[in-house]
Amino acid sequence: MSIDLDAFWMPFTANRQFKKEPRLLARADGMYYWDDGGRQVLDAASGLWCVNAGHNRAPIVKAIQTQAAELDFAPTFQMGHPKAFELAAALVKIAPPGMEKVFFTNSGSESVETALKMAIAYHRARGEGTRTRLIGRERGYHGVNFGGISVGGIVGNRKTFGTLLAGVDHIRHTHDPARNAFSVGQPAFGAELADDLERLVALHDASTIAAVIVEPVAGSTGVLLPPVGYLQRLREICDRHGILLIFDEVITGFGRTGTPFGALTFGVTPDLMTLAKGITNGCVPMGAVLCQRKIHDAFMNGPEHLIEFAHGYTYSAHPLACAAALATLQLYQDEGLLTRAGELQAYFGECVHALKSEANVIDIRNIGLVAGIELQPRPGDPGKRAYDVFTDCYRQGVMVRVTGDIIALSPPLIVQRAQIDHIVDTLRTALRRAA
Repeated sequence: MSIDLDAFWMPFTANRQFKKEPRLLARADGMYYWDDGGRQVLDAASGLWCVNAGHNRAPIVKAIQTQAAELDFAPTFQMGHPKAFELAAALVKIAPPGMEKVFFTNSGSESVETALKMAIAYHRARGEGTRTRLIGRERGYHGVNFGGISVGGIVGNRKTFGTLLAGVDHIRHTHDPARNAFSVGQPAFGAELADDLERLVALHDASTIAAVIVEPVAGSTGVLLPPVGYLQRLREICDRHGILLIFDEVITGFGRTGTPFGALTFGVTPDLMTLAKGITNGCVPMGAVLCQRKIHDAFMNGPEHLIEFAHGYTYSAHPLACAAALATLQLYQDEGLLTRAGELQAYFGECVHALKSEANVIDIRNIGLVAGIELQPRPGDPGKRAYDVFTDCYRQGVMVRVTGDIIALSPPLIVQRAQIDHIVDTLRTALRRAA
């Protein structure tokens, strides 16, 4: 069947290149996709960091079908439906202690915008309206809306769109290959990089700063892990200066690092936490912001008939998304998937680090079931070597993720050891051909 590719302007895609040699995925099941020609492709990227329980899982499919036939849509502005409240309670049960309130969105980008607005509004509700400044981190990724790219620190996502939001600054990233190359798990050096926040406090004064947002593990920029003690130090600095700490857990949430959330893996509880992707196993768009009770309660003042937080989306807590999320959480529980990455971490790390001796591999980073393999850029052609590895792997029947000169792996949490072997063997072949 011939498909007209012209009308669709594809996101985060080299459109002209893609349409010359399209990669069309037609169906999926378990650990695999099948392309439009019927060829099987092993998914080593969980779709786009989101299909944590594997594809086409029957309990989730059935839940969506049943919900669509029962209640297709219900507004959550001044109204509600049962599954929205049921899902919020289920999320709180697995969240870090103290994260007791849930605000639903439709994506990671919307979750970030929501958390940033919550932070600023929270300080105003407490009588500290001067706290409006937002602090992100270099090489951070927080979605693609204006707030997200403002606090984000990926140059390619920022440079085209003008001056972005005012009142935003950035602390340094934690990538330090000179001291931490080929670390297994958390790197040993770099906790002191959190002190860069003190520099910004001295520059702007803490009374102007609302929040700091970081990813526990920076995913889209190439799997950058927090050094031992870094997140704890960041938490301490925020507490000292009355600054809210936001964790962007869109990628690290729902089992990727070996616990339900990165906050639990690293033993640091933020004030706000953004979620998406794995919340519905990627089946229906959904996101959420979890927050500590103190954030929510600061808004619960004034006349009861007035809206406390003037924010939300038409599809917040959409019935189909809630049904998918509830079935997903139950599946995670039934199959032990929220901790399975921890069980496979040692084997996965051993396999991935076996690529250390391959030509042009300059760093490997891993935790749970996520890894980044950083390649030496080709002179004058940055990103091309890793892109060639990506396309080579796809032709061999394995889908990996490419970002700059880094190959990222994040297979579904149902992955078996033999499939890990296959992913790494395929990557090894592609690396040798991309010399």
